[in-house]
Amino acid sequence: MKKNAVTFRSNARLARQLWAELSRAAVRGLRELTARYSLSVAAGDLQFLDGRWYVTHSGLLQLASRRGCRGIKTILQDHFSDPAAARWVFKAIVYKGALSKGFVGYGDADPSNVSPLVRGAEMRIAETRAVNRALRKAYGIGLCSVEELGWLSGSPKPNSFPAQPNGHHATNNSHQGQPRLRDRLCLLVRQYNLDPNLVKAYAAQFFGTPSLRDASRDSIESFISHLAASAKEDRDGLLCKLNSFATSEVKR
Repeated sequence: MKKNAVTFRSNARLARQLWAELSRAAVRGLRELTARYSLSVAAGDLQFLDGRWYVTHSGLLQLASRRGCRGIKTILQDHFSDPAAARWVFKAIVYKGALSKGFVGYGDADPSNVSPLVRGAEMRIAETRAVNRALRKAYGIGLCSVEELGWLSGSPKPNSFPAQPNGHHATNNSHQGQPRLRDRLCLLVRQYNLDPNLVKAYAAQFFGTPSLRDASRDSIESFISHLAASAKEDRDGLLCKLNSFATSEVKR
């Protein structure tokens, strides 16, 4: 119980650093997730996106390991897959113990529901989705996993923001099912294991502003696209670029 309390304090502290605007409900949810599953924000087990908690693939695997999972089996579903169309369907079976009959989950992926950033990896994504669903079922996790999110794994649709009286566009489009820019940036940082402070410093230089708060939404959109492409195409080069900001003072 004492260990969970320490883990929760660590989780809450880091979560506020990463996502800032945590509601009381979000904090209560984090406390419950910490107590029930020992999930760690620092380890990348959780993501807070659009006001909700999501578990990650690595978080599910760590949980299964702690609970003594005996094995995971994946089976390609040939009858439902179409290699020519890059459509793949997998069945995953999670065995919690030696006598377990197994918990089953299915996952599918094709070019229409994966991000351009991972285009060509549909088979791997389908298998990951299947494993995540089987693990969530096996260990009673009601949270959706990040890898199952439509906006993360699906092709992004053009954003359309309702005009505001002052002529600007709304900065939160969660009502349209799209992620907020802050959430997308945090996810990229976590996905490619980047230093968030160095990313902030790089962004400030990219925008040409003293603070991220002074950047326009279009500029932030451009930076996120640039960062995602750089991380995918040349992560080592991106890390070198970020490291050049290591001694810079980051303005929040």
